[in-house]
Amino acid sequence: MESIVKIGENAVREAGALLLDNFNKPYTIEKKTDQSLVTEIDKKAENIIAAHIRSSFPHHRIIGEESGSNIESDEYLWVIDPIDGTHNFIRGIKQFGVSLGIIKGSEFIAGIVFLPAENKMYIAEKGSGAFCNGNRCAVSNVKMLSDATLLFDSGFKVKDELKIEIFRTIAPKMFNVRMFGASVINLTYVAGGIGDVLIECDDNLWDYAAGITIVAEAGGLVTDFRGHPLTPSSRSYIASNGLLNSHILKMLNEIEKTAGAYIGF
Repeated sequence: MESIVKIGENAVREAGALLLDNFNKPYTIEKKTDQSLVTEIDKKAENIIAAHIRSSFPHHRIIGEESGSNIESDEYLWVIDPIDGTHNFIRGIKQFGVSLGIIKGSEFIAGIVFLPAENKMYIAEKGSGAFCNGNRCAVSNVKMLSDATLLFDSGFKVKDELKIEIFRTIAPKMFNVRMFGASVINLTYVAGGIGDVLIECDDNLWDYAAGITIVAEAGGLVTDFRGHPLTPSSRSYIASNGLLNSHILKMLNEIEKTAGAYIGF
């Protein structure tokens, strides 16, 4: 596993250098079918990472945000998000990162996230802990919602009324709320104890494939909106220090009862 993770780290670091070299510089921007934005830098960064993987593991499967692929695989599956937080990147906001998750079968076994603007490299292997620049990560020990910082999904284009209801119900119970616009920021902040709980209503696999392993290996807990472990087809989840999940799940359950249907995506 060490060699696999090291190759992933090298790939992510090279892609991150490309992002920094092009930050706040002119480049081509396109709008995708889901109305999100993609730049030529996204595509170049994804190609860099994919080339590293194919060079060392030609039989492994790869799925990327920009290139796509079938996520079903009995063997190793590498999940690439070349720029998580593309809109931040375009706007000159430094909260963006490169994400590379590794899945075997349906099990999330490793995660690598590089935040180039902060020069922070997060690495986690299942059963081996999570580290940032070589230092072990640990989630917070906040137990009360009234003392906790909530990180929340910043997208409201899909099922906006439901997301607003979730926010309206939970946010007033928290000490404060932050929206950073990038799952890699949210997840690594939970892993490092900067945030205490994250609610993501509608994430893609490439957004969270690396970060949830980092949270789990830092001592946190990641579940769907009913408390079940995530699978590669999950879209809604809670990531926390493990002490707050039950409180959030209870409130989500009440919202679900009122809605009369599962409120996850």
